[in-house]
Amino acid sequence: MGEQTRTGVVLSGYGPVGQAFVDELARHQDALARRYGVRPRVAAVRVSSAQCRLDEDGTVPPRPRWGPPRPLEETLDDTGARVFVQALPSSPALREHAAREAVAALRRGVHVVTATKSHLLTHWRELGAAAHTGGSMIRISGATGAALPAGDLSRTSLRGLDCRTIRACPNGTVTFVLDRLAAGDGLGEAIGAARLRGIAEADPSADLSGEDAATKVRLLAALAWGWDPAGVRVRTEPVDESTAGPARDAATRSRRLRAVAAASADEPHVVHVRLEETGPGDPLYALTGPEKAVVFGCPDAGDVTVSGGRSSPQGAALALVKDTIEVTAPRTGFH
Repeated sequence: MGEQTRTGVVLSGYGPVGQAFVDELARHQDALARRYGVRPRVAAVRVSSAQCRLDEDGTVPPRPRWGPPRPLEETLDDTGARVFVQALPSSPALREHAAREAVAALRRGVHVVTATKSHLLTHWRELGAAAHTGGSMIRISGATGAALPAGDLSRTSLRGLDCRTIRACPNGTVTFVLDRLAAGDGLGEAIGAARLRGIAEADPSADLSGEDAATKVRLLAALAWGWDPAGVRVRTEPVDESTAGPARDAATRSRRLRAVAAASADEPHVVHVRLEETGPGDPLYALTGPEKAVVFGCPDAGDVTVSGGRSSPQGAALALVKDTIEVTAPRTGFH
């Protein structure tokens, strides 16, 4: 492909997701150029205390060769980047930093692709205004279900279908744990099994409390109905030691307990996460292991369901790749 297809990317965050993102782009850039007419390439990587330019062959230099962090604006200008990708942990401590850098990029006309959730919950309106000012786009697939393309459905694919409800199991860890509880495990044993399989975080409290599922549905509702996530009230029912009994009881009746996050256009700015029994025919019942699913209720068009999508650093990295292509690829014909 010609030089016009090259797209510079600045990456913020170099943990498992950021590393997988760099690897995916490096391994597949020729295929992406052939299929989509764009060749994204990471030009620089930034972390809290350092940053680096990538070597000519696209590899990240060893840490001793990294330098001190520079202002993001300088890095964007020096690299000519068109996309700023955020793979920072979704922690309160990094919220303001993530918001500040995303706003700065958007105002300069640089598209933002993020897997970081924290600033989306608190700075949604500010981010939208910055994108409007800069004529840029922000895409959040990595924050709404990793490789599950629920965010794309909420943002564009449901337009005109009058979606009225969102009902989801967007946290694979909880689904896995509930199924293990139903099979007879204790809570600690179920969590341990999830960790061994690389499903659960070292601290799964946000998963078990329902906070993570609520966050994802807050963001999906914001895309679908224009809600400001900062104003959404959340009511959750956690998975704890007492959940084992109801999970096993449901299993004896050929049903499955699920942690269902739900929102309705008729109950604005409220997200519930409840432990519900599901039965055959329900897409949430059919989930196994760490699978995820979202059901968009459209009264006239019928329910629209998306399920699957790997819950892993690679899954989140692939969502970042997808969004990077989406904001940069030429749009003509069927594309």
